[in-house]
Amino acid sequence: MSLYDIPLTTLSGDPVSLADFRDKAVLVVNVASKCGLTPQYEGLERLQKAYGERGFTVLGVPCNQFAGQEPGSAEEIETFCSTTYGVSFPLLAKAEVNGAGRHPLYAELTKVADAGGEAGDVQWNFEKFLIGRDGAVTRFRPRTEPEAAEIVDAIEAHLA
Repeated sequence: MSLYDIPLTTLSGDPVSLADFRDKAVLVVNVASKCGLTPQYEGLERLQKAYGERGFTVLGVPCNQFAGQEPGSAEEIETFCSTTYGVSFPLLAKAEVNGAGRHPLYAELTKVADAGGEAGDVQWNFEKFLIGRDGAVTRFRPRTEPEAAEIVDAIEAHLA
């Protein structure tokens, strides 16, 4: 199964898939509202604003698997993201990124190794996977800031 064939659900409950973003570079990020890394929403939103018109989008995936740091309902998550960080990028329904209940999207994404050659489980909230327009995936670990040179360079390499 291709990444583009995996069924997804938006935070509001509507069906979607990565095929809807096939012409874009997509930065998939497992997000949480009560994490020490939560301020990364600011950088993610700045990336969205800087590159959105050039064929890029952030795609947030709320996840409560790491110390229960995303306990809210869909409505609470939406309100938090919009009022606290002005998030304009799409958010998916809450999903598991590791373990037996791992979402199929993450079953595929976690096969990709990071810059150090390590694949496997997501380490924490705000792990990032850049899916290029060509379908190639680049992985960035949670502590890599959204606007770090390696992420910005990778995004720009996939834009027209």
